Amino acid sequence: MALDVTLREVRPDDLDLFFTQFQDPEAKRMAAFGPAGPVDRARFDAHWKRNIAEYVVRTVLADSEAVGSVCVYGEPGDLQVTYWIGRAHWGRGVATAALRALLEVVPERPLFARAAADNTGSVRVLEKCGFTVTGRERGFANARGVEIDELVLTLTG
Repeated sequence: MALDVTLREVRPDDLDLFFTQFQDPEAKRMAAFGPAGPVDRARFDAHWKRNIAEYVVRTVLADSEAVGSVCVYGEPGDLQVTYWIGRAHWGRGVATAALRALLEVVPERPLFARAAADNTGSVRVLEKCGFTVTGRERGFANARGVEIDELVLTLTG
C-alpha cells in the first residue's frame, strides 16, 4: 500500500521532531555536511525560525505523521533544495514524494541541490525528481571529520 505523502506549513512543535532527527548519528553521517560538534538547541531553533521566515519550508507528512522537512532556500538564481527524512522512513519513497510536492510549490528554475557523492539514496531521490549532476566538488564534511566528494545537481525544467 502506497504512503500518502503531503506537505504542510511548519508548526512550532515540529522543531522538536527536527531536532531529534538531527541527533541521529547515521543520518548526520549520510548528510555529511552540517555544523561541527554537538548541536545547541537554542541555536537550532533560531536557525529554523529564520529559515521559516525567509524561505519555503514545509513539514513532510507520511500518512498524516510528521516525518521530516523539505526546503528551498537561497537567493534568486542560486536557490537550493534540501530535505531531511527521519531514518525510520528511508527507502519508502517519502523523500521523492515530498521533493516532488515541494517542486510544485516552488516554480522557479533553476534549482540546485548538493549531496555527498556516496549518498546514493539522496542522489537517486534528486535524479527521480529531474535533477541532473552538473558538478563535483570537495568539501569538509563536519559529520565525518574528513574532506569528501560532493555532487552538485541542477533542475532546469
